[in-house]
Amino acid sequence: TRQYMNEAFQSGAMTCLICIASVKRNQAVWSCCGCFCIFHLVCIQKWAKDSLFLVSSPLTDDDFGKKDYPWPCPKCRFEYKRSETPSRYYCYCGKVENPAVDPWLVPHSCGQICEREFKPSCGHKCLLLCHPGPCPPCPKMVTTSCHCKKAKPVPRRCSAKEWSCRLPCGRTLLCGQHACENPCHAGDCQPCPRVSKQRCICGRQTAERLCASPQWQCDQVCGKCLPCGNHTCEQVCHAGPCGDCPRSGKRSCPCGKTKFTLPCTEDVPTCGDSCDKVLECGIHKCSQRCHRGPCEICRQEVEKQCRCGKHTKRMPCHKPYLCETKCTKIRDCQKHQCRRKCCSGNCPPCDQVCGRTLGCRNHKCPSGCHRGSCNPCPETVDVKCNCGKTVIKVPCGRERTIKPPKCKQLCSRPPTCHHPTQEKHYCHFGRCPPCRQPCQKTLTCGHLCPVSCHDQALVKQAGSHQSAGPWEQPSEPAFIQTALPCPPCEVPIPVECLGQHEVSPLPCHSANPYSCKRFCGRLLDCQNHTCMKECHHVTKLNTNADGKKAGPECSQCEEECTKPRPAGCPHRCVLPCHPGDCPSCLQMVKIKCHCKLSVLYIECLKLTCADLKEKELLISCRNQCPKELPCGHRCKEICHSGSCPLNCSQKVKLRCLCKRLKKEVQCNKIQEGQVSLECDALCKEMKRKAHEIKEAEAKAALEEEKRRQQAELEAFENRLKGRRKNKRRKDEVEVEQSSWQKYKNLIMLPVFGVAVVMV
Repeated sequence: TRQYMNEAFQSGAMTCLICIASVKRNQAVWSCCGCFCIFHLVCIQKWAKDSLFLVSSPLTDDDFGKKDYPWPCPKCRFEYKRSETPSRYYCYCGKVENPAVDPWLVPHSCGQICEREFKPSCGHKCLLLCHPGPCPPCPKMVTTSCHCKKAKPVPRRCSAKEWSCRLPCGRTLLCGQHACENPCHAGDCQPCPRVSKQRCICGRQTAERLCASPQWQCDQVCGKCLPCGNHTCEQVCHAGPCGDCPRSGKRSCPCGKTKFTLPCTEDVPTCGDSCDKVLECGIHKCSQRCHRGPCEICRQEVEKQCRCGKHTKRMPCHKPYLCETKCTKIRDCQKHQCRRKCCSGNCPPCDQVCGRTLGCRNHKCPSGCHRGSCNPCPETVDVKCNCGKTVIKVPCGRERTIKPPKCKQLCSRPPTCHHPTQEKHYCHFGRCPPCRQPCQKTLTCGHLCPVSCHDQALVKQAGSHQSAGPWEQPSEPAFIQTALPCPPCEVPIPVECLGQHEVSPLPCHSANPYSCKRFCGRLLDCQNHTCMKECHHVTKLNTNADGKKAGPECSQCEEECTKPRPAGCPHRCVLPCHPGDCPSCLQMVKIKCHCKLSVLYIECLKLTCADLKEKELLISCRNQCPKELPCGHRCKEICHSGSCPLNCSQKVKLRCLCKRLKKEVQCNKIQEGQVSLECDALCKEMKRKAHEIKEAEAKAALEEEKRRQQAELEAFENRLKGRRKNKRRKDEVEVEQSSWQKYKNLIMLPVFGVAVVMV
């Protein structure tokens, strides 16, 4: 309920049923305690006042205001007293007057604990926060027994504390003879359902009756003789004695002043005194003698004052006195005067009908004349669906804005297309929806049209209105309903292409031989190539011919012969593309010999047909091979292929390592390492002396370098110490020559001489 209230207030769907306006969060409201419907406080006050007026309008002036008539709730008709008419704005629980608007609380809630007693009352109170609607069932846990008290007590919710053990009740019924056979139940046991013969109270009649009602009365008068012996009992079937005669004992006269003791057979006479009973006026007494029957009306003349208190007059007491003066007070409608003759000042509500036109524009206000705006029209109008079988009642005036009810009946209109029946759809206003059944008309090809029905298609009407100029606004396009022709047949038909390459399903309306866009691929007359034209029709000249052979429509082969040539033949076939083998090649081939010095001309056929030995002889120029061997000498063989042999027989000079000794031997032996020349003792001695000379030169160079560095160091130190004051003078450093520098020329000359002699 709380969630519904929040969503209703947020969406503006909470509506007051009296004024048909939205109920806001900040407006004073009143909630019915029967149906918990919410109304504006001002609207419910006006409703209560109008309801009381309509109930009390048929009353007379004397009865007005003497009886407290109730007023009902506009929705559930729960009746409230006049004193219960709401006058102040309270929250749902009734604790806080004029509750503040809080966006975090339910609208019109105070946010405190409800503490209203549960209904039906169980002694507990609601612990929820102030909320609309009824309080939930009591959630307290209590220990209770079943209705018949036979089962053990069990813990249950207080709201469902009454439970049945489903065992037979067993309590003694009101007849006192039988026990209750119903399952354990709440409240008193039902009357005994058994039937028995029972006598009436007086015992004269016997009848079959329910055991639950043993005492019953028959329709006969008792008729027993009373103790007086003169009269009989006039009571209908009763129990016990009939009692004394009602005419026995002391009896009073009609006026009650005198008592007589007479036999029951004689009537009581009048006493002859005045009656003195108070008349209907309540003031005077009856002046007649003691009499039987009612007293007459009061006929005494008295001074009477009229009801408005302005005039007096003497007249019989039983007649009321009303003057002719009309009341000039304004009634509660604040529009009309009272105009009632001899008004007592307590003017009744205005008895005139309001008569203003209501918001529905169809009826006039039937309420009594009132202040403020009129209530909504109380009349209802039936809003029907198109077929009239579904009807809803709406307030008068809203039938123009409310949507027609949704009818669950099927539309009964006849079809507008060529189908015998239309698709099933619910009752509606306006045109029926377009027929979606398959057309199923027979096309020219013999197939049935599979598309949806197009007998009532909407087509845009072009050029129906010519604008007068650019200032005229373009109008919306007009649509007309017309029957469209069936579309082309789309049933797939297997069709073979022109070149018989494939079979494809084509729509029936375009099922003709077609080009598959592939190459024709048929073998031409050359037996080497295929037709490169796009897929096309081929005429078969011979019915027994192969289906893969080219026809007259295929292209002619204009290519050169591309058949593979014999191995080694670099020439093309002199014939155009042809079937069978190519002719022998008779062209002369220009080719160099093995040594690459001579150019030879040989027939291509001889060259390609020769074996390795013959080809070796054909390509040789018969001259000495000009290639050099690894040793540096020329090859002695005749022009040949491949690498030259390594058996060089030319004589060469062989020297020792120091180049002093020499010897003539064959070149191939030197290459093979079979011959070598070693140095003798003299060679070794010369080699040792040369080594000593190199060491002496290296040692002298090292000493010279050390001496130079020492001299530079001393000169640098002298410059730092300031020993040389005259900067123009130059340091003269005398360097003593070493022994090697002095005698190197004398040593090197003999050594070089010996070496030259050895060479």
